[in-house]
Parts: sequence; C-alpha cells; structure tokens
Amino acid sequence: MSKTQQITDAIVQQGILPLYFNPSEEISLDVLKAIYNAGIKAVEYTNRGDAALSNFKKMVELRNASMPGLLLGVGTIKNMQHATDYLAAGADFLVSPGFVPDVAAHCVANDIFYAPGCMTPSEIIAAENAGVKFIKLFPGDMLGPKFLSTIKDIFPKLLFMPTGGVDTTKESVESWYKAGVCAVGMGSKLISKALMEAKDYTTIEVETKKVLEVIASVKK
Repeated sequence: MSKTQQITDAIVQQGILPLYFNPSEEISLDVLKAIYNAGIKAVEYTNRGDAALSNFKKMVELRNASMPGLLLGVGTIKNMQHATDYLAAGADFLVSPGFVPDVAAHCVANDIFYAPGCMTPSEIIAAENAGVKFIKLFPGDMLGPKFLSTIKDIFPKLLFMPTGGVDTTKESVESWYKAGVCAVGMGSKLISKALMEAKDYTTIEVETKKVLEVIASVKK
C-alpha cells in the first residue's frame, strides 16, 4: 500500500483531523499527549508562528519515543520551502489553506499525502488534475454542507474534508457527513486557545474522546 493511501485510510477511519498550534513547546507537546491518550492516530500541527518548526521537531522526537502509530502532519504549508523544511523534520503529511501547485507536484511524484485547501470548483479541478485525491474544503463555515452536496457528483473520485467552523456537536458533524465528507478537520472548536492557556489537558482529552464517539455514531 502506498504511503498516501495509508494516511488517507488513517484519517478516514478516524473521521477527524484535529489541528492546533501553540508557540510554547511545552504546551504543544502536552496537547499532543492528551489527544493521543484520547485515541487520536493522525494530527495536524499548523505552521503558524516562528516557533512552529522547532516545536514540531520536538513533537516528532516525542512521537518516535513514546507514541507508536501516530501520524504527524503539518498544516498552513504555503510554499515549497515550508514543505521541504517540514518533510526534513519528519512530517508524515502536508495540508495547505489553498492549492499550491509545486507542493502538489512534489507530493504526488514522491507518494506524500497532500491535502490542499479549496473553495471553488475551479480550485478542486486544478487539484484533481495535479493528481491530488484528498481535498480540504476551506473555510468550511463559509461553504457549508450544501456546497459539498451540490458539487460532489462532479468529483466522484475525490475525498473531501471540511475545516473551519465544524462544531463538536452531533448535528454539525452529521450535516457534513450527510453531505458526503470522509472526515472533518477540527481546530479551535476542539483545542481552544482558552484550554491551552489554562493547560487544561484533561478537558482536551475528554472532549477529544467525546468527538471520536460522536463521529463513530454518525458513521454507523
């Protein structure tokens, strides 16, 4: 099985891709422990600040030492330099807020999972023609489930994951699954700044478990 397929399967099976960033190395590592303990097997760390790359390297070290089976991806990849830096640091997969053609070409040629952010049919077509199979619908709250159910028939071979505005409630998750997603991306609705600032890892773990249960029940 290709590496891309392996990561696709892991995200689809999990039904959620949690994503977060924190400038603090300590908090970044402790959040990772909390969501891993909750049962998360694939996570996206967002490339949002100066500390992101060094924090990510520490996360890879922690994963290699004590988190077997955890896939670590990086989001907010906007150019080839970002992609190169994070792949060298040990990233298992890459996610972008938009479609970056040279990153897509590199990933498709080298069997690296890449999920570009797309908001229009034109962007989705460009990604599909570049060989990408997994689309991040972004921003999800602007598009809504109806957007996906309207366009899904045009793209029978693609997998879709909305990110932004997906709530932790059953109603929200279910509305997206009914529209035809394979997973949902979840950031601040799950791992909020307030919880990170309070270092409330117990709540992060409990909430993550709850969301995994919600997703499992919706998928039935």
